[in-house]
Amino acid sequence: MSHFVIGDVQGCFNQLDELLTRINFSHDNDQIIFAGDLVNRGKDSLRVLDFCVSNPGSVSAVLGNHDLYLMHLIESKGNDDCLQEILESPQLNAIYSWLKSCPLMRSIYLKDRKETFYIMHAGIPPQWTFDEAKKYSDEILKELNKNPKNILSNMWGDLPNLWNNNLQGHERSRLIINYFTRMRFLNTDGSLELKTKDLKASDSLIKWFDLTIKNMKSDEYILFGHWAALRGTTDLSRIIGLDTGCVWGGELTAIKLENKKLYSVKNNENI
Repeated sequence: MSHFVIGDVQGCFNQLDELLTRINFSHDNDQIIFAGDLVNRGKDSLRVLDFCVSNPGSVSAVLGNHDLYLMHLIESKGNDDCLQEILESPQLNAIYSWLKSCPLMRSIYLKDRKETFYIMHAGIPPQWTFDEAKKYSDEILKELNKNPKNILSNMWGDLPNLWNNNLQGHERSRLIINYFTRMRFLNTDGSLELKTKDLKASDSLIKWFDLTIKNMKSDEYILFGHWAALRGTTDLSRIIGLDTGCVWGGELTAIKLENKKLYSVKNNENI
């Protein structure tokens, strides 16, 4: 069995289909894990989700910020031009159930290589161990299935922006979600800075992975999406970005965990 992690699809189904052909994906023998943001902006978000829901034995994902936004629309019965086809689909209940089964972080241990791969949409802050990150991911997953309206309607906002073990309620869940799905830069005190997206940041801002790498063992890897401006480049061999800007006219990228080989297909369609 081979494991492939794929970066932000954002509704680009044609590129996904081409990438699956490129990696010679087998539903019987391989596993696909999406690094979040399956939907939005692209023209075929429903086809992407139909592919996921139709292949539960070989396809899984972690939630990204756009996926959570879709879940909020479903729960609140809202509308959005880009996602309306999903919201009006007869498969909506099945799609929503599948999304609620997706955590904020997954881990894969390759026994033969004795390596562990942690997959999330945006990243893991340096304040957390991997065990803590797993616990917080499970905490949000449980709440999304127990009381989705409560958490999805209260996840908006940039504060609080610094982890504290004593955080409770909506502030706690909001910060956990922001770390996992929105994080790019941190301030020097370790707090989240959520306004800056490009790479022309002030000297006072630090890329999250430049701090988190210091906590990692040599057999641990992080795979993430979310940050299209990076085009996958972190300059770190064990923290690998997979959002290569497909929906912006860039590429859709996958990594095969067994040999860490990257595969990409170009988006040549009109954006």
